[in-house]
Amino acid sequence: MIMIRTWIEPVVVGAQVAASFYDTGLLMTVRNHYNKTTLSSNSSSEDALQKAISNFYITYNVIMGLTPMLSAYILAKLGERISGKILICVPLAGYLVSRLFLLFVILWDWPIEVIFGSAALNGLTGWFTTYWAGVMAWASQSSSESRRSLRLIIIEMVYGLAGFVGSLVSGHIFIDLNLAKRQGVILACCSTSCYAFCVLYSIFILKMPDSTVIIAEKINHENEHVQENLNVPINSEYTEQSRLLDNKLIGISTPHRLNGTPSKLILILLFMSAILLNVASIGAEDVINVFVLKKPLSWGPVEVGYGYAALYVTCITSFLGVLVFSKCFGDPGLIVIGILSFSAGILIMAFVQWTYMYYVARAVMMFSLIPTPTIRSMISKHVEGSSYGKVFVVLQLGIGIVVVSASAGFNKLYQATLDWYSGFCFVLFSGIGFISIIPIIVAACKQRSVNIHYRPPLIGETVYGTT
Repeated sequence: MIMIRTWIEPVVVGAQVAASFYDTGLLMTVRNHYNKTTLSSNSSSEDALQKAISNFYITYNVIMGLTPMLSAYILAKLGERISGKILICVPLAGYLVSRLFLLFVILWDWPIEVIFGSAALNGLTGWFTTYWAGVMAWASQSSSESRRSLRLIIIEMVYGLAGFVGSLVSGHIFIDLNLAKRQGVILACCSTSCYAFCVLYSIFILKMPDSTVIIAEKINHENEHVQENLNVPINSEYTEQSRLLDNKLIGISTPHRLNGTPSKLILILLFMSAILLNVASIGAEDVINVFVLKKPLSWGPVEVGYGYAALYVTCITSFLGVLVFSKCFGDPGLIVIGILSFSAGILIMAFVQWTYMYYVARAVMMFSLIPTPTIRSMISKHVEGSSYGKVFVVLQLGIGIVVVSASAGFNKLYQATLDWYSGFCFVLFSGIGFISIIPIIVAACKQRSVNIHYRPPLIGETVYGTT
């Protein structure tokens, strides 16, 4: 029972179902609001509606992305000193309170600009930057190095399954379940209820992982490695002097964890790749949200929900991809496969004219969610366990700052290219995706050069820098 209480999956499921409800409700509420505005101003231009929705999301995303910069790092430090639960509980409480604003906008006809205030409140409590960093740190602490990539992608799969289910039903709830003839009230209530469950669960039920379990896993892994050494014949020419020399080499070139000096170059390259890829993927999703509402697709609430569901299916296919490809490739190979999948799929999205082509593009992007959790797994192997939360928060902050600044430019570029080629942004996103492969390849080569001199210690050898 205690072991079950350490599982973070119930929180991930509840929060993602709530987010799926909220995303659909917010998009349709914003569209309905600006649709009425354009009608009242005698302007029926679809481009005017597109630009109004796009400008709303530019402001919304800028507020949401910039406000967590200070609070996220403070929460990370508190989480490192006090408890990792802080990184999860505080952002979820912020989600709960801020998501109520959408309900008030729908129910009492508050100005749509109130949503900007909810975005600021959400950001000040850490937002997704802190929450997801906390989840990834939690999952990393509860897994051994050898199984960490699989553990993180399982979390992504659970996240995707929850988002898939929530997105499938969100459009139907928005249309079919109304209160006082107001669309979206029940959907907003369901969203806040899910967030309330997550807050209560994370405070009163969720328990920090027992470190003894992780230590036992590591000892078992080391014992397997020692057993392999027992089966290796020792050359009779391998003298005591050469063994002492090798001990010194081990002390110098043993991977990062043994001597406490992580490769800063590898970390920088991993950060660069993650930021570039997330700039492309998050920017693409922001543009897609507006793109599907205009002709030739002209989606309604149900179609929007199905579109979100197709996005979350990639979490499941990415998990299956890791299970299959991890037998043949290491972490760098998995990352490259995921980036190629994303870049090819988003390039197809540039030529979408019919709904079925949208789903073809999503199918090509089936492995697009492999890279980010795998990059996090690689990063976690270069830092101490107590620093996971802080490092992941720094990564999310870096992604957030760059994405926010780039997202506003991409949305403006989308508005500028509406008249001649609305898919131009997707071509740009595809190019950025391909470029993000370069740091991964360099990091893999650097890691290989570090490990090529490393020889696991023989029985009885003492490794310098360890106790």
